[in-house]
Amino acid sequence: MGFVTGLQCRECGRKYNIEPIYVCEFCFGPLEVVYDYQAIKKVVSRKTIEGRAENLWRYKELMPIEGEPQVGLNSGFTPLIKAENLAKIFGVKELYIKDDTVAHPTLSFKDRVVAVALTKAKEFGFDTVACASTGNLAHSVSAHGAKAGFKRFIFIPATLEATKIVASLVFKPNLIAVDGNYDDVNRLCSEIANKYNWAFVNINIRPFYAEGSKTIGFEVAEQLGWKAPDNVIVPCASGSLLTKIWKAFKEFREVGILDEANPKIFAAQAMGCNPIVTAIKNNTDVIRPIKPDTVAKSLAIGNPADGFYACRVVKESGGYGEEVTDDEIVEGIKLLARTEGIFAETAGGVTVAVTRKLIEKGYIDKDEVTVICVTGNGMKTQEALQGKVAEPHHIKPNLASFEEILNKL
Repeated sequence: MGFVTGLQCRECGRKYNIEPIYVCEFCFGPLEVVYDYQAIKKVVSRKTIEGRAENLWRYKELMPIEGEPQVGLNSGFTPLIKAENLAKIFGVKELYIKDDTVAHPTLSFKDRVVAVALTKAKEFGFDTVACASTGNLAHSVSAHGAKAGFKRFIFIPATLEATKIVASLVFKPNLIAVDGNYDDVNRLCSEIANKYNWAFVNINIRPFYAEGSKTIGFEVAEQLGWKAPDNVIVPCASGSLLTKIWKAFKEFREVGILDEANPKIFAAQAMGCNPIVTAIKNNTDVIRPIKPDTVAKSLAIGNPADGFYACRVVKESGGYGEEVTDDEIVEGIKLLARTEGIFAETAGGVTVAVTRKLIEKGYIDKDEVTVICVTGNGMKTQEALQGKVAEPHHIKPNLASFEEILNKL
């Protein structure tokens, strides 16, 4: 038996039953899952959580499912790395990387949200799952959907990186490449979702799907010894991840897991797709859609569905937003790799580079505990580094040739 009491509109507060719906029929506001926190508080403690398997379902009472988890049993509980080498370069005392490049079946945080979405799709009785994606979600729905026995329709921008396309096709979904950017793909998927009885994880299953992102916040708090950090830097595409990480800390406090939970939340975006950061800097709630033009394709959502709510969280938490150029993104990837041995995709390059700017500009205190969210593995976006890294040293197959090179290094 789950602890979800229903869905509620984030705008007008109207309540709905637990169904595959995502928008209020009265004001068209987005719907969000509502829990019985008092009931959860009676059955969950630090001790009960610590005694469970190290995956995202160790927090299952705060996930929107009715029965036992059915998908993603090997996802989650990724490392929280103390980044001592990077901290020295940034001049800060305590810096951590929440490393979602590893320990997931498809090597990105999307395995968290898909685990929840497909478990919910099973509960609702769907036989087909689908999504609009910039890459990582496509991989995750393709992989988890295959194991769970779903028919799968995956819609992507036709300009997506070749490595990301192959990484979906290997699971043999129905992969549909659409001429246009992610926002074009998403609009098309909304039309398809209205006609076909499919579980679109980021449309009609979106309220449940989005809850999976909270597990990043839950894990960070647990891995810090049941404490919230002072600062969290989050990459923003739709803005949903940022809002859910914030929600995670608040929920842990609500059910008595944390004594205090007041981290500052910072939004990180690429300069070529920065509608959320622009709104934050302009101190406005108005999100002005833009046409994305950035190497960080996984963040290239010009009309972010949760942009307004992300701005509100940043303001409420006392955080800020910052953007970086494509060159700074690439340098962020390389810096993280050579200091901490973590190969992040472009979104990770964004958060690393943005963190550096936030520290330099004084938005982050150098004596505070800071966590950088790195959400996907760099093997997925190698194209971004082509021509931006050193060439190998070529030698002949003899010792003299090697030593000739060695003397120059």
